[in-house]
Amino acid sequence: MCTFINMKVLQFPLARITIGFLAGILVGYYFKPDVAFAFSTLFIATCVFVFTYFWSKRNAILTLYYGLATYFLAFSIGTSTQIIHTDSYQESNYIHQKTIFEKPHLVSVTIREKLRSSAYNDRYIVLVKKIDDSVNTGRMLLNIRKDSLNHPFEIGTSLQIDTNLYQNRPSKNPNQFDYGKYLEGKQIYAQLYADVSNIKIGSFIEKDVWYYTSKLRTKIIRNLEETHFNKTELNVAIALILGQQQDISPEIIRDYQFAGAVHILSVSGLHIGFILLFVTLLLKPFPNTRRGSFIKLIIILLSLFSFGLIAGLAPSVLRSVTMFSFVAIGMYLRRSTNIFHTLLVSMLLILLVQPSFLFDVGFQLSYVALFFILWLQPLLAQLWKPKNTIINYFWEILTVSFAAQIGTLPLSIYYFHQFPGLFFVTNLVIIPFLSVIMALGVLVMVLAALDFVPVFLAKSLEWSIYILNKIINSIASLEQFIFRDISFNWQLLLSLYLLIIATIIWFKKPNFNRLAFVLITVIIFQITYFQTHWTIRNQSELIIFNSKKNTLIAERNGANITLYACDSLLEIANKNQTFTSYLMGNFSNLKTKKRIQNLIYFKGKKILILDSLGVYPTAIRPDIVVFTQSPKINLERFLQTSKPKMVIADASNYRNIQKLWKATCLKEKIPFHATGEKGFYSLE
Repeated sequence: MCTFINMKVLQFPLARITIGFLAGILVGYYFKPDVAFAFSTLFIATCVFVFTYFWSKRNAILTLYYGLATYFLAFSIGTSTQIIHTDSYQESNYIHQKTIFEKPHLVSVTIREKLRSSAYNDRYIVLVKKIDDSVNTGRMLLNIRKDSLNHPFEIGTSLQIDTNLYQNRPSKNPNQFDYGKYLEGKQIYAQLYADVSNIKIGSFIEKDVWYYTSKLRTKIIRNLEETHFNKTELNVAIALILGQQQDISPEIIRDYQFAGAVHILSVSGLHIGFILLFVTLLLKPFPNTRRGSFIKLIIILLSLFSFGLIAGLAPSVLRSVTMFSFVAIGMYLRRSTNIFHTLLVSMLLILLVQPSFLFDVGFQLSYVALFFILWLQPLLAQLWKPKNTIINYFWEILTVSFAAQIGTLPLSIYYFHQFPGLFFVTNLVIIPFLSVIMALGVLVMVLAALDFVPVFLAKSLEWSIYILNKIINSIASLEQFIFRDISFNWQLLLSLYLLIIATIIWFKKPNFNRLAFVLITVIIFQITYFQTHWTIRNQSELIIFNSKKNTLIAERNGANITLYACDSLLEIANKNQTFTSYLMGNFSNLKTKKRIQNLIYFKGKKILILDSLGVYPTAIRPDIVVFTQSPKINLERFLQTSKPKMVIADASNYRNIQKLWKATCLKEKIPFHATGEKGFYSLE
């Protein structure tokens, strides 16, 4: 049994091949090389690999060159795989149409996936079939206004939509989540907005695997609803067992996040591992002959992949099913396979099929958590060996929780800027309870699929989830143990991982050299931290945010920020997401609050702010003019008398007025910046 990582893992050829393959995916994703160049490189790498292979057969000394050629080939395969699986490289993709975003189109699509609804729209991922008379491919995000849709569309439904296409845009405020980039990572390059009146529903339904799994989920949910299953608990049950989170309330998700248990709402290794254990126990009566073991393996694999299909083959589901399929195959072959190698094989196969999973946050967190559980948990478990079976069971849960949390801590802070301090309490309480819920839940879901749901089983599951939600809510209510708004960047992320890995290596086998390495990584982390703060301290800027309701302006000098806003916004500044994201992203703190003034000076520049009153001193000659709250002025006369060098309109102004201002500024040859169109404005 492999209880800790050693150099043999990295010496395993597949480990180094996987590293080369991952490097190739990263290059393909970030640098977007030319297709011809990438495949020419792949051809050259293949030729070099074949040549060095036969060359090394004749001369063992040249084996090094064969190894280098292997890694070069793995790198080239990674780059070409990323290109092949990126829709924007396909000539048929709609993104290559020149006038795609300039006028309305008749778009023929097929519903592929139902997403969580927003405040105003029901949302779907759709597959493009045709645009006007041209055959196209690709994925889009369809938004249908809620008031106009009586019931959701089935997966596989064909639609014709007469509307405009809107290209993904970057975030319009600094340090905020870039939803456009997120969609691009999902191969979605445009969005559609429509009412039902703009949609013609086709008679044809594409009945593929997605259609049938959706129908099965719908059947299960309908049968559970007929038992009068409470809606709140039903939505959590569907997430726990089927991996569908679309209908869970934001309050429930927030509680699970604050308690450090949001991972159980996504079908992952915990759920698939239980399915493997459950099916293995059911198949115990089968004889352990070669034929009997083979039949058991086939049943286990079919069970795992069937569960994965029902759960929608989300990245976490696909990863876990693939991983535990290899575990099942290893059990059948009865070989003591290094579990780290199994992890690498599953990762390599998944990324060969879908390399974009590498950039999925859930994928990263899951693999890092699995790696640290396999590597660190056995070391933590050795610290104490309880003789009592029950105490030992909870000690195992605690060590697994700490191993996973230590491994995912840097990534969690980097992506979410928060850390649940009571994660270990949550896991100690809910993991034993969750095993009961999973057993009961899988049984109820299978019976519901067969149109037979005993009421006492359904009610038992409902009450179990009700108790689980209450426990989670109680832990989440202790907000003093939730560390939020933590500033973190990618340099600190890498240096912290270096420190954690060095510490674990020393912890495994303490000696002077390893302790020295730990101290060096501590110094590296400190240098990274102080360098980040030194860079921030030597910066200054004035930011005009893209804020629709109220004007929001921040002046940053080093780590100290002066906020200019109306009185109502100043009172809740620390709860304003736009502003708090800026604080975290710049390692800054709110030093001063000021009510918006008509005149602000920044680095010798005069900035005039005109609100709805439109009152301004005639003698002033501002460098920059900021329009807020749609002031009624004669802009042409104002520009001719004041002669500003720049005009800015924030999102609090009416759009039709902004269009007139833009035309006037163009006529007067003065730069015009509308935050609603171009995003925030930064004066450095």
